[in-house]
Amino acid sequence: MAQGSSPPPEIRSPDDRTAAEDAEAEAEAEVEEEVFDDAFDIPHKNAPHDRLRRWRQAALVLNASRRFRYTLDLKKEEEKEIIRRKIRSHAQVIRAAFLFKEAGQIDIREAYTGINVATASRSFPIELEKLNTLNRDHDNVLLQEIGGVRGLSDLLKSNLEKGVSPNEDELLQRRNVYGSNTYPRKKRKNILRFVFEACQDLTLVILMVAAAISLTLGMTTEGVDEGWYDGGSIFLAVFLVILVTATSDYRQSLQFRHLNEEKQNIQVEVVRGGKRFGTSIFDLVVGDVVPLKIGDQVPADGVLISGHSLAIDESSMTGESKVVHKDQKAPFLMSGCKVADGYGSMLVTGVGTNTEWGQLMANLSEDNGEETPLQVRLNGVATFIGLVGLSVAGAVLVVLWIRYFTGHTENPDGTTQFVAGTTGVKQGFMGAIRILTIAVTILVVAVPEGLPLAVTLTLAYSMKKMMRDKALVRRLSSCETMGSATTICSDKTGTLTLNKMTVVEAYFAGTKLDPCDDVSQMSDSAASLIIEGIAQNTTGTVFLPEDGGAAELTGSPTEKAILSWGLKIGMDFHDVRTKSSVIHVFPFNSEKKRGAVAVQSDDGVHIHWKGAAEIVLSSCKSWLSVDGSVQSMSAEKHDEFKKSIEDMATNSLRCVAFAYCSFDIEMIPEEDIASWKLPEDDLTLLGIIGIKDPCRPGVRDAVRLCTTAGVKVRMVTGDNIETAKAIALECGILDANSVISEPVVIEGKVFREMSESARGDAADKIIVMGRSSPNDKLLLVQALKRKGHVVAVTGDGTNDAPALHEADIGLSMGISGTEVAKESSDIIILDDDFTSVVKVVRWGRSVYANIQKFIQFQLTVNVAALVINVVAAVSSGDVPLNAVELLWVNLIMDTLGALALATEPPTDNLMKRNPVGRREPLVTNIMWRNLFVQALYQVAILLIFDFAGVRILRLQNESRSDAEKITNTFIFNTFVFCQIFNEFNARKPEEKNVFKGVTKNHLFMGIIGITTAFQILIIQFLGKFFKIVRLDWRLWLVSVAIGLVSWPLAYLGKFIPVPVRPFQDYFKPRCCRKPSRRDEEEGGQT
Repeated sequence: MAQGSSPPPEIRSPDDRTAAEDAEAEAEAEVEEEVFDDAFDIPHKNAPHDRLRRWRQAALVLNASRRFRYTLDLKKEEEKEIIRRKIRSHAQVIRAAFLFKEAGQIDIREAYTGINVATASRSFPIELEKLNTLNRDHDNVLLQEIGGVRGLSDLLKSNLEKGVSPNEDELLQRRNVYGSNTYPRKKRKNILRFVFEACQDLTLVILMVAAAISLTLGMTTEGVDEGWYDGGSIFLAVFLVILVTATSDYRQSLQFRHLNEEKQNIQVEVVRGGKRFGTSIFDLVVGDVVPLKIGDQVPADGVLISGHSLAIDESSMTGESKVVHKDQKAPFLMSGCKVADGYGSMLVTGVGTNTEWGQLMANLSEDNGEETPLQVRLNGVATFIGLVGLSVAGAVLVVLWIRYFTGHTENPDGTTQFVAGTTGVKQGFMGAIRILTIAVTILVVAVPEGLPLAVTLTLAYSMKKMMRDKALVRRLSSCETMGSATTICSDKTGTLTLNKMTVVEAYFAGTKLDPCDDVSQMSDSAASLIIEGIAQNTTGTVFLPEDGGAAELTGSPTEKAILSWGLKIGMDFHDVRTKSSVIHVFPFNSEKKRGAVAVQSDDGVHIHWKGAAEIVLSSCKSWLSVDGSVQSMSAEKHDEFKKSIEDMATNSLRCVAFAYCSFDIEMIPEEDIASWKLPEDDLTLLGIIGIKDPCRPGVRDAVRLCTTAGVKVRMVTGDNIETAKAIALECGILDANSVISEPVVIEGKVFREMSESARGDAADKIIVMGRSSPNDKLLLVQALKRKGHVVAVTGDGTNDAPALHEADIGLSMGISGTEVAKESSDIIILDDDFTSVVKVVRWGRSVYANIQKFIQFQLTVNVAALVINVVAAVSSGDVPLNAVELLWVNLIMDTLGALALATEPPTDNLMKRNPVGRREPLVTNIMWRNLFVQALYQVAILLIFDFAGVRILRLQNESRSDAEKITNTFIFNTFVFCQIFNEFNARKPEEKNVFKGVTKNHLFMGIIGITTAFQILIIQFLGKFFKIVRLDWRLWLVSVAIGLVSWPLAYLGKFIPVPVRPFQDYFKPRCCRKPSRRDEEEGGQT
């Protein structure tokens, strides 16, 4: 077994690829081309730019600025990379040139301290300009000239042990002198920008041009008083559409901006006034002392104070995937880099835009958006519908123009509208413009421009609500993908358990301590060895308040539990650490599951090991007895200790063992101590403790809910297999009545050593994996994905990054997770709770369900409006729904419909279904059935009234002109009320009770109320603008009654059976059909 400090994990930049990786990427691309043969079908994660360009080119778009607002700006991405390269090369040039520029000009010490008469009276002896130069140059010789890190600390009026004062006035003064750790953000777009973008819709531009012509001609022919109504009403309707659209888009942008700010607000630890606590990265000041550990992001530019095996991944700044080891010879740390291994502390010397990272972020601060697979698929749907609509609108335009210019179109009074040689040019032109306006408005209704944007709306709403449910979404597409998750590979500690650890059992000196903190029977020498190991072999700290209050502990939950137990057995943390000094550290490693420290004291050199009990025990050749003597480890004694570990593990305890060995000081390598491999084979066992970490309340119910929803929960943990099994039984992941054996419960080592095909066979059966390494988790994820699963994975450590990146949905932990893990993840679980993971699944399904509701509603309006207008235009040469009315219908259907239906909260019913397959059609057979039932009803009823309305409504006594106006008004009013009532039906496409929970959705009820109120206002008071007349109460009742029939009709329609096979498959060539996950599963079972 290798000794000493293990090589740090390599954290690569996405841009850095080896030849092997390129070949693998090409192979994957070939597979993707086979799978994603549709232009509107993109990978859910890390989609290549050529695929993103492909769907953009295939889409039918009327307003590019609006349609592509929340998609990735490919041009800006290229510009970003150019800026990154410039800043990196700029920094390297400065470092290379600095010595030539400054050498010999002025005294080195004064160049860096600025200590002279002019500066001595200022707040700090060292000037900002000189400090920035030191940060950029990274010259250790010059740092030593000013007294090293301690001299620099004195110049910054800081303390390397206690940090700066936490006094707000002093912190403010530091920000005023050296700047704050923020960077300028680009101004957010105001609402006028969104209004301007909404105006760029091609159809709206044509309508405004047509309205302007109509307004001009109308006022010249009919006078100002009457002639402005036709053009003015279209202008008013277009303005209303633009205003509502812009307001909705503006609100969305604010939500996304807020979420982006949350993502950038990293929490860091800082030492101020001798106390370590957490704060926002934006609150750091020059002079702060910041502890660093594996997985952290370096929060500012700084100089290393002290560190052990500290390795930094600088690829984010240098572009090279090279891990740099930091020590007193190379102490400079760059903001934005990641800690790849070890731990240490740094003195902050540069913040904000005074750092290279700050300059980079200032140039790249604007989030360019990201398209999601569902959004792209909806663009495909919108393009298909748009092409149909364009064809229909073109056909209507041609038919109406032919009928108009051939004299087959009549005025309401029965006279022919256009008579060749008689009708004036202006009047003829007005008629042609009116027909063009109708055709363009049909196109407005037909092209569902808001359909892809409905995804953005529901995602923005869901992300905001998910924040309340303790989930921060980093990647939009993960919201959708989570709804398709078929399995969740969860950590144990902190996710399924509370992460509130306490030592409840202890075996020391060969006996069980009762109570666990009673060391009175042990000799002083034995107790002091244990205490030395606890105090020195830790990354945690103990802070004792001056007022004598309770000790404040920092570190991981396991470290805090051990330190707390140490205090109970008489440990004086600071006294122990001053009596001995650390020579070398082997940081705790998730692969080896143990860590060590070499300390020197008056008693000589001791090497203390701490880690997984059975692993440390296997390295022990002796054990420490009660009197402090070292006894040989016999086979019987080894079995006795092993039995103690198994008993504790069976009781759900995490077992940690302590061991040590003495070392000859003469054998310690003085020159190359960093590569010293600490001895680990001939150890003396000091003792074993059992740490209790209780299950989180509600986890058992959450696991049961996942099982009901068709999502399999698997536990992957680094803990002892027996501990993992006990916790899994307690959480309900394992069934006590089922057979618990391999491969259901398996050790990571066993799984790792299997062949790839054997791993594939075992992966589906695995429920609990114990003593797993991060690489085992990655292998499990890969095996499950090959089996067709959509995999969600939780992780918190730096080494979890590959598995989080590989998984379909990576879920990092907000409290215990490292920055590296968070950056590799798609969603951050802010409270580390498994129940929050289940809420994310629920929200993911809600996103998909809400989009389907909106699609069903919008397609119903599309089909009904198109068919009614086309049939009427072809048969009579006129349309019952004019341009202004259609714009109002478009507003109901598009923006208001999306607001009402895309923001429905998730229901319990969502978790009673199986996951949605990624290849499942957006429009299901159930939706087609509902759509056809409603559209058929609306078309039939309204066409009947269009052709026989005068007789049915008993308007024979009215003049022809008035009767036609009343009939068209009635058709318009009835059509709108059909949509209002159908909006309720769209809420529950599959359920018969569409009213369940409707009163809880205040936004939905508000939009229904606003739509109804505006419709009453339009009919009763805006007749001239809409070219309609007031309706009496009888016609109002009939309109509402016809709309109301859609409710019982929808109820009865749900009794009509639908085939399992999607309707779309009947129209595809057999070779082009893509099997759905359900088909694949059924095929696998036969």
